[in-house]
Amino acid sequence: MNSSELNKRKDFFGEAVFKNFTVVLFGIIINCINSLLVYTFFKNPVFAQEPRYILYMQLIINDMVTLSFTVTLFVLSYTLPGFNVAVCCIIIFIGGIVYKNTPLNLAGMAIERFVAVCYPLHHSRICTIQNTKILICIIWLVGAVPAVVDLLVVIILRPLSFFTSSRKCYHQNVFDFEYNIISHAVFNIGYMCLVWVLLFYTYFKVLFSAKAAASEPAQAQKARKTILLHGVQLLLCTLSLFTTFLDGALTTLFPYYQSVIFFCNFIFTSILPRLLSPLIYSMRDQKFKKYMKSSLMCGSDKRATNPSD
Repeated sequence: MNSSELNKRKDFFGEAVFKNFTVVLFGIIINCINSLLVYTFFKNPVFAQEPRYILYMQLIINDMVTLSFTVTLFVLSYTLPGFNVAVCCIIIFIGGIVYKNTPLNLAGMAIERFVAVCYPLHHSRICTIQNTKILICIIWLVGAVPAVVDLLVVIILRPLSFFTSSRKCYHQNVFDFEYNIISHAVFNIGYMCLVWVLLFYTYFKVLFSAKAAASEPAQAQKARKTILLHGVQLLLCTLSLFTTFLDGALTTLFPYYQSVIFFCNFIFTSILPRLLSPLIYSMRDQKFKKYMKSSLMCGSDKRATNPSD
């Protein structure tokens, strides 16, 4: 091995260590923040009586699982070029479900705010705890459909030896049938379009309802801003579907920075969006913020009073 090859290997190793360390660090920090929110929710039973906080906690936990699997797959792609296909299928299967859950959960939260503002007299009857739990079950079932289809196609069409072999662990490399690729794209685009339509509909209905009614304009304004922030979250989720196109376009313009472009796109479309969920509620929601501050006072038995929203 000559010196140039040795230097290339050293550079690759150093780059891999830096990228893995950065991704793992981001994942730990974001999941620690999210863990504080989960702790706050379960420590204070008052949140379990409100559908919007239940949906919010479902989103937070889902983000934590999504981030954990995303970081795991990223690290595996660098550290283990050959990974057992059966284990990889399980990781991608669960990761695919929680990834689909995010936009569906955003749609559910937007609908809950829409009902609260546009149909306040019916909100307590429609948005019950039982109905919220049913909605969460529906979100998981609908989110699981694409992953189940992909897995069934591979189980039916692949020989048993395929699952004992080793491959790089990412979706296109394991679920590589043409049907898998097409169905993956169709489901992703279909889910995103459906959620975008729901977000636009609920946003403008809340906007027009606020203009038509003189009562509780502050609540309507807050609901509009919340739905708008859900739109930002969804936009980042949508960008992750076009990472391949973004990578291709940017590497054409900057061919010498291909590795940097791939890494930055991954951070901005797969890691940082998971930080938006805690910021939306923990910073904007006064009630949750007060309980969270109380939870941070480790030695205190005092509980925050129940403030108005």
